[in-house]
Amino acid sequence: MQENITQLRAEIEAYDVTSPEQLDQFRIAFTGRKGQLADLFDQLKTVPQEQRRAVGQELNQLKQQALDKFNARQQALEAAAQNAPADPYFDYTLPVVPNALGTRHPLSLVREEMVRIFSRIGFNVAEGPEIEDDWHNFTALNFPENHPARDMQDTFFVTRDPANPGNDHLLRTHTSTVQVRVMESQKPPIRSIMPGRVFRNEAISARAHMMFHQVEGIFIDEGVSFADLKQTVYYFVQEMFGQDIQIRFRPSFFPFTEPSAEIDITCLICKGTGCNICKYTGWVEIGGCGMVDPNVLEKSGIDPERYSGYAWGMGIERITMLKYQIKDLRLFTENDMRFLRQFESVQ
Repeated sequence: MQENITQLRAEIEAYDVTSPEQLDQFRIAFTGRKGQLADLFDQLKTVPQEQRRAVGQELNQLKQQALDKFNARQQALEAAAQNAPADPYFDYTLPVVPNALGTRHPLSLVREEMVRIFSRIGFNVAEGPEIEDDWHNFTALNFPENHPARDMQDTFFVTRDPANPGNDHLLRTHTSTVQVRVMESQKPPIRSIMPGRVFRNEAISARAHMMFHQVEGIFIDEGVSFADLKQTVYYFVQEMFGQDIQIRFRPSFFPFTEPSAEIDITCLICKGTGCNICKYTGWVEIGGCGMVDPNVLEKSGIDPERYSGYAWGMGIERITMLKYQIKDLRLFTENDMRFLRQFESVQ
């Protein structure tokens, strides 16, 4: 032990510290929690009892020696840095370069506006995980076992268990998963919206992407009807796009609602004359809706004989494209500053 102390004292005295990097190496080697001094203190318990006090005092003196050298060299290096000559190649008369302030993304702007619109009629915000299990993404929402969405070609699975599909985990394909979680954890009346990212295995184009954002909503109470759903949709569209926008409902099918409908509005990009966004029909689909299927209510622990409800879902990208007349969905994820700076005045 005494030989180790003597050797370490000599190393500390001889260690050359002329730069911040060497100073940090000195700290790690000698004064750090995993340095050589710490090792010697750990070995102190192996020293005979009658010698332990004297050896301990010597170790403390050695530690103080290392700390004194570290502090002295640190002060010397800081003083040298302050007295260093100015950079001869830097022009101090140049004007200051201002810091560039960032702005919110157009998708964030529209999401916040949608939340404000629905909050004015009593909807609160609910959120859930992006990696979901089979129950919340499919089974609880009335998806049959042979539904195409359960296929690898349509959905990004994280884990799969062919013998027991209930153990599957995936990137959620819709925020309807949060609807199930809300219905499982709350008692009616329920009035919530669910904004968030969703993922589908689709080819990226001007109208589609493998990752996009949705806002879904659900209202469950006694005596809720399709008329309540229509009035909610009318209110949202007029608040978001203006009082003169035309709306139509087309009969459709969703596993978790019955009856179901697609929601279309007049294409704001071409004003109804036809373009690539509306597929030259003059109408653009902004979402789907319908009355919550009684099976979905029952699976979530809600009595379908007493309660009814409606649900709807919309893509935030689609709403943003219509609101700001953007013709290519890929612009939202390309981080092109020429595109993003156009929304600075909207903040």
